[in-house]
Amino acid sequence: MNCKGAYKSKISRKLRKYSNILKEAHNVEISETDTEFLAICNAGLTTGLSREIIMEALDETHVAALKDIHFVENTSVTFLTCVNAGFAMSVLKALNEDMHCDFFVVFVKNIPEFALHSEASLPAGLILLENFVSPEEEIALLKSVDWTSATPEQGQSLKHRQVRHFGYQFEYGSNNVNPEKPLDAKIPSVCSPVFDRVVQREITAWVPDQLTVNQYEPGQGIPPHIDTHSAFEDPILSLSLESDVVMEFRKSGVVVPVLLPRRSLLVMSGESRYAWTHGINPRKSDVVNCPDGKLSLVQRKRRTSFTFRRLLRRACTCTFSQFCDSQKENDVLSRENISNNCNETASKLENLHVHQVYEEIAGHFSETRHKPWPNVLSFVNKQVPGSVILDVGCGNGKYLGLNKQSFQVGCDMSQHLLKICREREFETFLSNCLALPFKDNSVDCCISIAVIHHLSTEDRRLKAISEMVRVLAPGGEALIYVWAKNQERDQQKSSYLKQCNNKPSEEKPAPISPFSLPVHTNRTQFCHSDLLVPWKLKQKGLKNSGLDSRESEEVYFRYYHMFEEGELELLCNRLNNASVERSYYDQGNWCVVLKKVL
Repeated sequence: MNCKGAYKSKISRKLRKYSNILKEAHNVEISETDTEFLAICNAGLTTGLSREIIMEALDETHVAALKDIHFVENTSVTFLTCVNAGFAMSVLKALNEDMHCDFFVVFVKNIPEFALHSEASLPAGLILLENFVSPEEEIALLKSVDWTSATPEQGQSLKHRQVRHFGYQFEYGSNNVNPEKPLDAKIPSVCSPVFDRVVQREITAWVPDQLTVNQYEPGQGIPPHIDTHSAFEDPILSLSLESDVVMEFRKSGVVVPVLLPRRSLLVMSGESRYAWTHGINPRKSDVVNCPDGKLSLVQRKRRTSFTFRRLLRRACTCTFSQFCDSQKENDVLSRENISNNCNETASKLENLHVHQVYEEIAGHFSETRHKPWPNVLSFVNKQVPGSVILDVGCGNGKYLGLNKQSFQVGCDMSQHLLKICREREFETFLSNCLALPFKDNSVDCCISIAVIHHLSTEDRRLKAISEMVRVLAPGGEALIYVWAKNQERDQQKSSYLKQCNNKPSEEKPAPISPFSLPVHTNRTQFCHSDLLVPWKLKQKGLKNSGLDSRESEEVYFRYYHMFEEGELELLCNRLNNASVERSYYDQGNWCVVLKKVL
């Protein structure tokens, strides 16, 4: 089968326009003859692939044929280098067969210079010490943990792993530790030689007083997270036993996979402890780089980790305030007006600066909302025929009626927007996203586009997400979009910033509100996490005394919580009955695909 024939039969006509992406953005041209280079285009959208998606499409033979996989963050392209053109043909065929719905795979003449394989630098403050314990010490450490008898405080079975706590219980509901409630289960004495070695090598000046032991079966993992700043001192120590595993560190769009060999000690300090998320993808194998530069597929075994920490008995004073729970941004909202325990105040804020505003601007708002966002459209259209799709916060129904083979229903708090939906013959109902009037496990798919950021406390945002998961059937997925605080990524401005006319900003009228919140200047970068965004509603006046009709302008103020990178993903990871399948940035929005666990 020659490449030209494969090109014509496997690649749709749409791909021809995506060849411009390769040529203009990466100086790469499609090849009509077999080469060892492949490019995968995600339908011309803004989000690239993940290693997991490729792994699901390839078997061990195909993985062995790969020399390198290069993920170009926040673009539509991923590049693969194979050991030779023959293997590349086999990989291309396998990927096309598995990805024909959403992805296009083609031969290319070369790989961009920036895509050549190079070892990523470890995050600042991350240290990996191999063979930190001996095989005999490993056996003794494993024997010290009794998995058969433990109180609820000492151990539990989570959806991804088995857990035992010593010294103090780590409370997953609050992601913190209660220093006033020490456990009867003390850290096993067999750990003492490990502590002595840590102090002798000047890794820490203190001895840990809290130990969490996690046991993972092949296929299990732990969601990306940052250990709560206020809970523990710096650094955090993690000892890997029984199996190698790849842990991924993420920050600002950068993903650094780190192979943790069996019996190694990982030291997370400074930036790697406070600003990078770390997690283990739930899969049964890992792709690792071999000494000869090739990629290898390594099967996981059962893995046990010993994570040693010391309680922090004061406020955290790290220099990474945007990730620090002890140093929340000095917004009046978070410090004075709203607290996570004050639902009444939060409800009043949302009623005044969200619900009432949308009732007033519904008509004008609807006129500005027509074209569906491509990634949302793709998510809705991929649902199987007969699916029940719920749009939580449907607005004017922009995403209703797109999948003609499914039953789509929307809900919103604005009666005027729902009236527009009814005029378009969409099925909708009035409902607050905090209490969806659906039975458990009753819908196949949920979308929530630009809704959660209107909720003014973290607890309420989590409640809205948990409501969507509650009504999802097991295995069902929810797509959630929220505004990103950073509207510029990889030196590319979002469409929101691109609409700035560069005219001097007019003085904004003070909002009539009991809530002292900063007012945002439209089409500029966001400077606060919680703020009011003006909506200018132009209204035509009446002709008078022969004068032409003139427009008056009324300004309304909508409340927004702007999400930091990783914040939405961390929020979703607090749910025990769902897992984040995908997280990405799309034109000024942070987005997750959340799947209800079976």
